[in-house]
Amino acid sequence: MRTNIIHIVRNTLVLLAFLSFTTNCTKLDEVPLDEVVGENAASPEGALAAAYDRLGDGMFVDNGGMLAMQEYTSDIALLPTRGSDWGDGGKWRAMHEFTWGPDNAVIVSNWDMLTNGITRSLTAIKSIGASNLPQKSMFLAEAKGLLAFYTYTTLDLYGQAPYRNPEVENSQLEILQAADAIDALIKQVESLIPDLAELKQQATHTGRFTKEAAYALLAQMYLNRAVYKDRYNATSSFNFNEAAVDGSGTDMDKVIAYADLLINNGKFKLESNYFRNFSLDNSGGSEHIFAIVQKIDYIRNGDNDLVYVTMERNQRASQANRGTNASCITPEFYASWDGNHDDPRFQRHYQYSDGTWFMNDGTDVSVPANSLVPGTSFPWFHFNRGIQVGQQYGPKLTPAGTLEMTADNRIKVSKLFMEKSTATPMDFTPELNFDNPTQSVLAQNQINRGARCFKFEFDPEEGNGSSSVDIPLFRLGGIYTMRAEAHLRKGNATAALADINALRTSRTREALFGNLPGKALSDINETVLYKEIGFELYWEMWRRPQMIRFGKFDLASPASAKPASQPFRRVFPIPQSTIDVTAAFKQNAGY
Repeated sequence: MRTNIIHIVRNTLVLLAFLSFTTNCTKLDEVPLDEVVGENAASPEGALAAAYDRLGDGMFVDNGGMLAMQEYTSDIALLPTRGSDWGDGGKWRAMHEFTWGPDNAVIVSNWDMLTNGITRSLTAIKSIGASNLPQKSMFLAEAKGLLAFYTYTTLDLYGQAPYRNPEVENSQLEILQAADAIDALIKQVESLIPDLAELKQQATHTGRFTKEAAYALLAQMYLNRAVYKDRYNATSSFNFNEAAVDGSGTDMDKVIAYADLLINNGKFKLESNYFRNFSLDNSGGSEHIFAIVQKIDYIRNGDNDLVYVTMERNQRASQANRGTNASCITPEFYASWDGNHDDPRFQRHYQYSDGTWFMNDGTDVSVPANSLVPGTSFPWFHFNRGIQVGQQYGPKLTPAGTLEMTADNRIKVSKLFMEKSTATPMDFTPELNFDNPTQSVLAQNQINRGARCFKFEFDPEEGNGSSSVDIPLFRLGGIYTMRAEAHLRKGNATAALADINALRTSRTREALFGNLPGKALSDINETVLYKEIGFELYWEMWRRPQMIRFGKFDLASPASAKPASQPFRRVFPIPQSTIDVTAAFKQNAGY
């Protein structure tokens, strides 16, 4: 970890505009850039900005961050080697084939980012605590909330987390263990609630750690507490109805109570257009509780990776954009949608301003060219959303590097082929059919395989990698799934079914299909609930802990080269580089 003060690009005036400490104009509506790390924070403002900044600097927005840790290790997604691409020493394959070790680059990178987030939060706590800021108690609670979020995520993934008491000079390094630390962490977050602002009060917004963010984090911690207490349980028989930390009710009672505070809060509402939660206009969305606020500000732009990695290289939102043909949906998850392709969360067609629908089925001839990429004269081609499968269609480039147009100046729609296997149609087959079923490796003429996830909208404004789409960390739809799970684990199937049906029937299809709402279920059990949680939260970086809670994580998935695994794989190893220099860390069992 770095212990120097690092100033990156942004000057003091911009930072003060970002984080103004007055009652009437407190604003944290920019992605902060100053990295103020270690023992000597330049200012409490900068230290808190740096703590927030870590969330959106790779960890929760990048292909190699939580997407790899929480989704590529699950039954929803993977990143196979595709011919000459994505070999990278096997680091991506290892995440789905369960062959990772303490030197895996993905595991090391995420450990470094998370522990850096812990360090930044501790620095902010120390700096704010020594200040005389007008809203000191609120900002101190936010910094402690961020510390809890980073620590919880580290405990979830690695089973251990570092900690130093920021209120004691030269305090000793402590290594927190998940089984013991989860209770203290819950108490800590509960103690912050009185000092945290309510969302949209005191000029807060979804990018800030508010009371509502604390409620969501507490529901999540209580939902997983039983797992952390007995992580290696061979039969996944976790005691979800253990007495809660304060002795009042059970863990599941607490999940329900904290979920109620959010679901019954008039600030939030389920979106009828499910995909608006992940669209360019999603900032401050009606479901967002705590989110990474992304902007294209040409200082450090937001990240486009959550959709860029799944688009093919010949899929072009404009003449200046393309995808990179990397990750895909697993055959198992695609098959779980059988009988539910009319669910509004599965797929949504785009309609242009003149009424043209992009069908992506071979019937399209052209679409209007009057939608332009911001700041350019480039026509903007809009892809459909959700899970894309089968032969793909869209614009091609001319030799001059512009999109092919029709005689009446519309964007021409053509059958697409793979960029790096030009004779291979861009047919996203649900099946992967690896030549060696134990290895997620595709030959060059097989790189089309795998259904793709266009859940997040592609932002073409600034290259392929930048985006102003906010990334929700906690949103209302996820809270409904938590409450449904808690109800079912308490034996109340009726209440669980009501929550799942609220999600299903609140979503509507596009006008092409008469704006029909989703269909309600008639009954529910653990198998149905597990599937429904996937429908609501796929690609949102929560699947791995869901699988562990439901006893699915250790099972084999032959269609996607995932073998049966031992319980020790439920946590990742501490990087060997950390073990080598920090004697206080002991390697997790099995590694």
